[in-house]
Formats: sequence, structure tokens, C-alpha cells
Amino acid sequence: MSDELLKLVSNIATSPKKVVVAMSGGVDSSTVAAILKHYGHEVIGVTLQLYDYGLTVGKKGACCAGQDIYDASQAAEKIGIPHYVLNYESIFKQSVIDDFADSYLRGETPIPCVRCNQKVKFRDLFKVAKDLGADCLATGHYVRRIDNNGSIELHQGAEMSKDQSYFLFTTTKEQLDFLRFPIGSLNKEQTRELAQYFGLNVASKPDSQDICFVPNGSYSAVIEKYRPGALDPGNIIFKDGTPLGEHTGIINFTIGQRRGIGISSSEPLYVIKINPDAKEVVVGYKEDLESSELAIKEVNWLINPPDVLSCQVKLRSAHKPIEAEVHMLEGDMAKVTLMNPYSGITPGQACVMYDGSRVLGGGWIVG
Repeated sequence: MSDELLKLVSNIATSPKKVVVAMSGGVDSSTVAAILKHYGHEVIGVTLQLYDYGLTVGKKGACCAGQDIYDASQAAEKIGIPHYVLNYESIFKQSVIDDFADSYLRGETPIPCVRCNQKVKFRDLFKVAKDLGADCLATGHYVRRIDNNGSIELHQGAEMSKDQSYFLFTTTKEQLDFLRFPIGSLNKEQTRELAQYFGLNVASKPDSQDICFVPNGSYSAVIEKYRPGALDPGNIIFKDGTPLGEHTGIINFTIGQRRGIGISSSEPLYVIKINPDAKEVVVGYKEDLESSELAIKEVNWLINPPDVLSCQVKLRSAHKPIEAEVHMLEGDMAKVTLMNPYSGITPGQACVMYDGSRVLGGGWIVG
């Protein structure tokens, strides 16, 4: 059975190459390294230490610190490849943790995993791999890189429940040319089976959960640590401006939230807006969340877009795509018109454009 699974592995060239594998210490990247070694490539494992070990004491399913670095080194030893650990704590704090904290203070709901891929893993590991003379950089992401007659395309993973394309929308054309995603055509069970076949001790290791640098899911405590005053109180107001009560920090709220608002009402109330300067949380009814238009910034394209693009968009990683039109604006901005209203468009999240399974580009929602 494992031989049959190996035939499903994608992006494996027949001639031996020098490949750097980004090893997080989990089953996916460890299996990628083992597969590449199995096919005769010269494989180098690289793990980035991204934050203080102490942040994740007692936290299960973290990555890039402590136990995971040890697991990556053990996997590399089993596979028989060199393994390097690079300390990127300072870069990670500046590019990901600070952005995460500041985004919440702006009333947004950030996606730090995307920023990590954009600002650290693909940008800096890309350079490390080049400096090591590698022919490509391989990762354990569940996405597919397809060469369509010389045009390199990014596609969703074969198993939609594990597809990670939404989190890779910031990947540039140059990076995509250099990247490989060998397990993008597999599902998780198949990856674990291959890990067992190669005798890896991480074969049954649980998947990473939530935000890696947030211990026990308490992101507000992390934000308060880096931004004292983040939990300053403010007012909860109805959409017409009527004061309803007080809150203990806007970072505890996100657009579309219903539970935990702390206001009793005959009708369910939802967070429909956050005014960071006034420290106000604005609530209304479910229908107030529906909208058919949004603006996005820092748009990254993997195609040469027309002035008006008809496509499908995802506004959350787990949500079904929506038919839409994307209108290009000046700079790196765009306006997105949805064919069907969407409930809870949230600044700080991503709008990713697709043509079927192909990722066309994406940007950050600003409103």
C-alpha cells in the first residue's frame, strides 16, 4: 500500500536534486523529508525556532519551539539527513507577534499563520535555501503546485478538509517557482501511513492547533503582555449610538461575535463594528452583518489580472467559495463585489480568489 501512496506524491523530479525541507517537527514536514530522501535527493532539514520555549509550556499542538524542534531533529536523524535549527525569534516577534497584537488593537481579527508564511517562512527560508545552493524548498503544506505547460500554478490540496491554500495566498510567483509541496495530493491518513512506513516517531503526533505562540488559547493575555493597556475598558453601544454597557477591552471581540458580549436582549445581538479609537464595540442584529461589498489591500497576484476579474472568493478558510467580481484599484487595492451577501465580513481576515481549485491571488480585508 505504501508503494501505491508514493506514486501519488507530487512534484518529485526523477533526477536527484538538492532540496531544503522546512521541518516544523510535525508529521507532514517530516514525511516530506523522508519521501525526498527515499527518492534519492540530497535533503537538508531546516527548523526555525520562532519564539520562546516558555510561551508554550503545557500547550499541546504547538510548533516551532521546544518539543517540536526535538521531534524534527529526531526525524532527521532517523531519515539520515543533516538538520539545522535557526533562531528567528527576533524576526518572528517583529513580523508576526507585533503585527498580531497591533491588528487586534486596530479592531481587526488577524491571521498570524499567513503573516508567518509571508514574512518569515517563505521569505527567509527561501533565502536560506538559496544560500545553501538548493534547487528547491519543500514544505508539508496540503496544496498542489501544478506546471501547466511551463506556467506554474498554485492549487488547493486534494483533501479539501486539509487544504491550506487560503493561508498561502501571499506566495509570490518567484517563490512558487522554487517551492515544492510533495504531499498536496495525499490526505492526512495517507501521510501518517507513509510516516509509519518510514519509521518516523511523529507518525501519530497530533496536528498543530490554534495559534502556535498563544499558550492555552489565551490570546488576550499575549496581547496585553506586548501591548500594555490592550484590555482598557470601553463602551458597548447599539448601532443607533445608544449605550448598552461596558466591555473589558476591544481585543476580546470580533465581527460577527454573538456569545460573550455580556448584554441581555430580547433579540440576539452581534458585534457588527469595532471603533478602536473610541474603544467602542458596536452591536446590532444578524441582518446588519450582511454585505455584498468589501475592499482589500496588499493584493498579491499569481496571475496577470484583468481590470475586472470574475472568480470565486473565500473570506474564511473553512467557508465555501462565493462567486464574485474583483475590480482593480490604484496601488495594491481592489474592490470585491459578491454575487450573494456574506454575513460577517471581518477586517484583518483574507479574501482569497480562486478559479476552481486554482489560487489566483488574495488580499487583506479592510472593510
